[in-house]
Amino acid sequence: MTGSLPAYAFGAPVVSFAVAWVTVSVLLRTFAGRMLDHPNERSLHQQPVSRTGGIGVAAGIAVSVPLVSPIDWWPLWLGAALLVGVSFIEDLAGLSILGRLAAHFLAAGALVAGLLAQGLEWGWAAVVILPVVWMINLYNFMDGMDGLAGGMAVFGFGFLAMLSWVGHHQPLMFASASIAAAAAAFLLFNFHPARIFLGDAGSTTLGFLAAGLGLTGWHYGVWSFWVPLLVFSPFIVDASVTLARRLMRGEKFWQAHRSHYYQRLVLSGWSHRRTALAEYGVMVCCGCGALVFQLASDTVRYAIVGAWAAGFFVLGLAVVMVEQKAAGRASMNPS
Repeated sequence: MTGSLPAYAFGAPVVSFAVAWVTVSVLLRTFAGRMLDHPNERSLHQQPVSRTGGIGVAAGIAVSVPLVSPIDWWPLWLGAALLVGVSFIEDLAGLSILGRLAAHFLAAGALVAGLLAQGLEWGWAAVVILPVVWMINLYNFMDGMDGLAGGMAVFGFGFLAMLSWVGHHQPLMFASASIAAAAAAFLLFNFHPARIFLGDAGSTTLGFLAAGLGLTGWHYGVWSFWVPLLVFSPFIVDASVTLARRLMRGEKFWQAHRSHYYQRLVLSGWSHRRTALAEYGVMVCCGCGALVFQLASDTVRYAIVGAWAAGFFVLGLAVVMVEQKAAGRASMNPS
């Protein structure tokens, strides 16, 4: 395999899972009543919940990085560390939008600078900065329901690990698997009813790493540009379409809201558990589609992209139908 690693690297995901699990357990015992996420205009939970889980995920990732990462990946991890630190301050005391965005652009810049040092063309560097910043933010936007963002990390990075195995790239495989393992440990505490949330420190970092490893695999020729987009498309499509709809309605897109498709399902009467499991099904379908896409001929790839677009269009209509049925029941049984 390209970039072969020592045998002990096979234990990196196990170590990542164990450290994340222990760290989240300790955080729950010592900080359960601090750094609380109180219900607001965008939330679906009813009681305050600690938002320190991202620190546990970050700890799990950090201990595995030296085992699996080539030395020229250090800008990626530097950007991730910057986001963990700045976003932790946001979780703790709050930061201005401009302050957060500045950190997001710095992290994206570090990632692109690292790829430039590895031979990325300057034209691509200018193109990918904004998508990386958007990925950081959309992952944060989608972290609004028990088990959702953690599940996307488990499935998303898990499929990246499988695609790296297919592409014969061990460092990328173990890095992706270690992130998925850390997220899986967190998900044990975050699945409904959630005892802890990621917070910005976790959600922004996972979004950045999704973009970072996706671009790294594309730059190394492990997969095509479309593959990571397909893998993480349940989040990308929901957040992007929701943003477009709000802009078209003249809404202030930076204000808290509950108009994402997953939020609309819960507000229509679906339970957190049912919605999360349905989202997991979509994630698995997209991940499998990405695997087939990577191995398929060009003709089949066009068909996969077409089926992917049609599938999300149908899913959007299905959510509207659920809302209409809920509204009909409410009109028949007014409180």
